[in-house]
Amino acid sequence: MFKEILEKIVVDCTGGVGSILMGYDGISIDQFCLEESELDLNLVGIEYSNVTKEIRNAAQILSVGDLQEVSIKTEQYYVIIRALTDDYFVALIVDRHGNYGQGRYLLMRESSSLRLALV
Repeated sequence: MFKEILEKIVVDCTGGVGSILMGYDGISIDQFCLEESELDLNLVGIEYSNVTKEIRNAAQILSVGDLQEVSIKTEQYYVIIRALTDDYFVALIVDRHGNYGQGRYLLMRESSSLRLALV
């Protein structure tokens, strides 16, 4: 069920490359990546799970509310991370020529489906 939701997010996003559902502990639940991509989604998820965990902890220490979303802009990609629960997040990788705003919208729209599937 997760793979279908992740695939829908990637395919519906102009420039979507891949998407991964992951725990903050760095363990991947499921992922979908376009075949032509050379990106190692598991490695992306592991590395960004540590960063996201630190940002989430900082938000708690500062009492500014729960983490909802983190965006990372690199030379080649946008990485959009959306918090789902206290234990899980979803990340979408979009090519820099892709539609970042559309990716954010799709993650927001599908996050409730992913939350329900996690239960």
